[in-house]
This record gives sequence, C-alpha cells and structure tokens, in this order.
Amino acid sequence: MNTSERVNKIHVSPTMQVAAEAKRMKSEGIDVIDLSVGEPDFPTPHNIKEAAKKAIDENQTRYTINAGTV
Repeated sequence: MNTSERVNKIHVSPTMQVAAEAKRMKSEGIDVIDLSVGEPDFPTPHNIKEAAKKAIDENQTRYTINAGTV
C-alpha cells in the first residue's frame, strides 16, 4: 500500500516507547518504577468519574488556565 510522505514521517511517541519497555521489563520480573506516561495503576475513583460527567453535562469542556477552574 502506498502512503503519503506525511504519514511516513509519523513515529512512535518516545514516551510510549519508554512505557512499552517498562512493561516488557516488568513482564520479565524486573522491579521497575515506570515514570513514563503518568497513568495511575488503579481505577479512577467514583467521585472523580461523577464530577467529570457533571462537568461535561454543564458544558465545562474548554481548556482552563494552568491553575485550573476557580
């Protein structure tokens, strides 16, 4: 299949490469602290999921300042 030059320039994110390597190492039993993607290793708490749903329902879907919503 032919792809465009732009598509051929797309590369895997270095962050995701580090995450994949950490996952591989963990699967081999190596004790790894993965600081790559910043994704928690536990489910999102119920109160946070409910607050996110409420914010969407109230159309709070725009970017905020760095400090967040007042």
